Amino acid sequence: MLHALIMAGGSGTRLWPLSRKNRPKQALSLFGEKTMFQITVERLHPLIPIERIHVITNEVMAEIFKEQVPDLPEQNYVIEPFAKDSGPAAALGIAHIYKVDPEATIAILTADHHIGREAEFRDVLQSANYVAHGNYIVTLGIVPTQPSTGFGYIERGDVLNVAHLTMSENSSSPQLPHHAVYQATRFTEKPALDKAIEYINGGKHWWNSGMFVLTAKTGLAEFTRQQPEFAQAIRRVIEVIGTEAYADELQRAWHIAPKKSIDYAIMEGAQHIAVIPVEIDWSDIGSWASLLEIMSGDIHGNVVLGDHIAIDTNGSLVRGGHRMIATIGVSDLVIIDTTDALLICPKDRVQEVKLIVDKLKDRKLDIYL
Repeated sequence: MLHALIMAGGSGTRLWPLSRKNRPKQALSLFGEKTMFQITVERLHPLIPIERIHVITNEVMAEIFKEQVPDLPEQNYVIEPFAKDSGPAAALGIAHIYKVDPEATIAILTADHHIGREAEFRDVLQSANYVAHGNYIVTLGIVPTQPSTGFGYIERGDVLNVAHLTMSENSSSPQLPHHAVYQATRFTEKPALDKAIEYINGGKHWWNSGMFVLTAKTGLAEFTRQQPEFAQAIRRVIEVIGTEAYADELQRAWHIAPKKSIDYAIMEGAQHIAVIPVEIDWSDIGSWASLLEIMSGDIHGNVVLGDHIAIDTNGSLVRGGHRMIATIGVSDLVIIDTTDALLICPKDRVQEVKLIVDKLKDRKLDIYL
């Protein structure tokens, strides 16, 4: 059966000052009444029922998420001892799902994506589910709209003949996919602009969405092949899930876990990777500029949340809620007002917000973090 593993441990430093340690972006309502976590869970219905949705996060965030989605079973939360990047987190999540369903297929997703075409997204997951049963790790490649330097890229190879896949044992995969499926030949991290332009012009590269579909067995096998010491420890964790020995065994595993993203831990070196190109109105909510891209602005291109009076103001994001914000003669600004901090910056420099967070840490101003 198809399960979902939602990765929800990121800090969201580029969305400061709204995103904080104890309330990161996944728990926030950024562009509506519902939080990003609530939206992520709801978009999976009816394809994946809530009892097969699992969340890997930290203890503090788990308590917040339980309030936001009370129907999600408590045992479906997998708690990291401490942050160690997405590779170990994915391995631990896969381990827990394998424990309850050794034949599971898992869609590894994140809680900080906007997906406008949700029905198409679920349809793609069904196609990826089929291919994953052929012992492939399937990634969703976002058809690029511009030569972005902010995303990793996936290079496609030949078309994959899905009708001739050798399906895994005990496979209960759905019908043949009607989406195009390709061999993936290479992952490339965020490139320089000239290289990104080359990728777009070549037509063989898609953005790496960070969404993967694989069987639990394939995931554990790849960790065993590429991260053998850690994988051996995770196998011991699987044996003691639900027992008093679990906490100690997990701590031992976590201390030897590689601090690597899932891409570096297993995806780039995986033996069989497939990619399905998708156009699902996707955006990685990685900075304040993302909201300008996905939300409808006024006639002057301004996106406003809260009380705002504008005179000669264009192309700006204004988020308040605590006081009236007035602007005169400004363009292309991001203004984020909270009860204890105010951010003002050009929208083409929002990626640098994390530098503010770094300075706050250096100055030990934890009250603002």
